Amino acid sequence: MGKRIAKRVQKPKNVWIREMFSGDPRMGSGLDYTNDYLRMQAPSGSICAVCKGSKLLCGKTSCPVVARAASHFNIWRSIKGTEISGSSPPSVFVGRFGYPYVNIGPLAPNHFGDTSILDSPERWMGRSIDEIIDYRSQLVRGMSRVNVRKPEKAGRILDRTRELSLAEHYVETEMKLKKRPRRSFRVDADVQPIGPTAPLERMEIGYIRWNREMEKAHYDTDFKAAPATKTLYQEGVPVTQIMKAFSMGSFGVEKNRRLVPTRWSITAVDDILGKDMARQTKNFPLINNYELYESDYLGNRFEVLLVPDAWSYEAYEAWYPGTVWNPSTSHVAIITDWEGYNGRSKYASMGGCYYSGRLAVMEHLMKERRQARVFIIREAYPDYILPVGVWQVRENVRNAMRQPPLVYDTLDEALARLQSRLSIPLEQWMDAGFLLRQTISQRKITDYF
Repeated sequence: MGKRIAKRVQKPKNVWIREMFSGDPRMGSGLDYTNDYLRMQAPSGSICAVCKGSKLLCGKTSCPVVARAASHFNIWRSIKGTEISGSSPPSVFVGRFGYPYVNIGPLAPNHFGDTSILDSPERWMGRSIDEIIDYRSQLVRGMSRVNVRKPEKAGRILDRTRELSLAEHYVETEMKLKKRPRRSFRVDADVQPIGPTAPLERMEIGYIRWNREMEKAHYDTDFKAAPATKTLYQEGVPVTQIMKAFSMGSFGVEKNRRLVPTRWSITAVDDILGKDMARQTKNFPLINNYELYESDYLGNRFEVLLVPDAWSYEAYEAWYPGTVWNPSTSHVAIITDWEGYNGRSKYASMGGCYYSGRLAVMEHLMKERRQARVFIIREAYPDYILPVGVWQVRENVRNAMRQPPLVYDTLDEALARLQSRLSIPLEQWMDAGFLLRQTISQRKITDYF
């Protein structure tokens, strides 16, 4: 007589990912999802399946997959259908893939209340990596396809999203999605934390209060975007708030207004403001001594050296093996770029971090009404387990410039302190860049007086 089958049980899914959370029964108990609920995606050649979050084969000090998964599971559980109702921080997004046809839309969590902290990087300094991942992961992104060159044809969704970008307060937002957010999780240590996404059918927003200064700039259709950006900053509007409205094409001469992908708008605003401040500081006297400012946060160490010389700027990033942008297991990767007294015309090879760091230093020099040659040196350690955005550079350097400076009479004294704080020998920094090598090796005629 054959065996009697009382019940057929589906084979558990995601066995290896369950093992990663074996030490947390609260999370492990809910991980036997079907493929309709959660699909794991891993890039080819990924070592995550071998590591399972325990061996730390990637070289990081903790597993970025585990850190992201905890927040993702919580937000996925809260989404029951295709309707999202919550308070947008406010937050908007303009994608860049497929340009000029890109996805735009609002971001909102599935709950109400004061959610402003979820998209306010100026307030994140000192928060843990887990908190920042949680902020990012809570925001559900609705997407609607738009031609950036013809935004007027996008209709109601674009209008409502632009209104959100101009708000100075969190806004009640309702999104009707065309389908439930895709329940996929990419097992990749180098992916920024983002929340669920889905195509957007329609959206509605509640009472909204625009920032008064941004409202004036928005309705002035003869006011160019760059001057509008500078004016708003001078009026005290937070940089990240300006960036959101800038990305939605809210400023500029009416016929020239365009949507700008969020990543590009961040760098554009940093560049516009930093370049303008650099121009102004050229009229200020030089600093009197060598000054060194320091900040450590999220596995990143920043050293900012100010030299009493005419304005110029050089930024360095050193990525240790196993860190976000250096897959090597043995070599440190140093990236650098610079500009002289007359600035630069080409995009910096090291990307948006170059401009966000420059802005933070220029804010300090403008406040002190001084001019200097500036060096920003960054070492990224394995503690920096996944990228969180260029805001981290801006806020880290801002934090450094808020600290009392270490003041030295000679360059050698300043460099001795700098070397004591860095793990990489000074010679390697000099070999990687031009301006620091010139500053250390070149003698001035005044040295002979």
